[in-house]
Amino acid sequence: MRNLLIFITKYNAFFLFLIFELASLIIYVKYNSFQKASFINSTNQVTGNLYARADEFKGYLSLRDVNDRLAKENALLRNQLRSYKYVDTLAKHTVNDTIYKQQYVTVEAKVINNSINKRNNYLTINRGSKDGIEKGMGVISDAGVVGKIMFVGEHLSIVQSLLHKDSRFSAMLAGSKEIGYLEWGDDMNPHRGLLIDVSNNAQPKIGELVVTSDLSLFPAGIPLGKVSKLNAKKDGGFFLNMEVALATDFSKLEYVYVVINKLATEQTQLEAQEKKADE
Repeated sequence: MRNLLIFITKYNAFFLFLIFELASLIIYVKYNSFQKASFINSTNQVTGNLYARADEFKGYLSLRDVNDRLAKENALLRNQLRSYKYVDTLAKHTVNDTIYKQQYVTVEAKVINNSINKRNNYLTINRGSKDGIEKGMGVISDAGVVGKIMFVGEHLSIVQSLLHKDSRFSAMLAGSKEIGYLEWGDDMNPHRGLLIDVSNNAQPKIGELVVTSDLSLFPAGIPLGKVSKLNAKKDGGFFLNMEVALATDFSKLEYVYVVINKLATEQTQLEAQEKKADE
């Protein structure tokens, strides 16, 4: 307390100056309408800017919640797509009774780990067996195909990325519907894949869309990429291959969707019976 009194006594002239200056400014603004209006306008502008910055900061803090809600909404919308359903048609005499039944369901998931610079790349997502996830299910993003489920825990799953030497998905040219297989190239470029075993009858064009076929893990028509370069096989065989600019940017993956095929179990059982009958 004594030190404070000494400090005030030492600089009393400065403090008196500040008090008189502040009092004169208040009187000047209060009793002059133009200055008062200018002061209020300036104060409102400063306050408005502060509120705007505070609102931006609050919005930044809530981005995760917003993204989670959008991912859930996208999953619901995907489940309504007609390509995610199959047609059960009963024809009797002249009456056609067509009912669209749900074949594919998507579950949104957050990517919590990801690699793109290895020969065999994987992702970790925050969905597991408790969410209905099983090995072999396809995984997509808003842009296109991501990979397939390889290992499943109760709460987490490991996805074998399309950027993996063993990844191979049935694909087709969107224009001609010619079918081939999409795999990752040997150059390990995370933005480029290779479409192989396409019939020589196909006439692909640079920029043509490459999508999943009916023979894949996914609903037909999910983007894989676009043809970026045409190459004929060196052996001069009956098939073509071509480079594809991948639709998915794996370096920016945050949210993905696991595709659950509700007919997968039935298909697997029937194919197993067929294989057993041929033995």
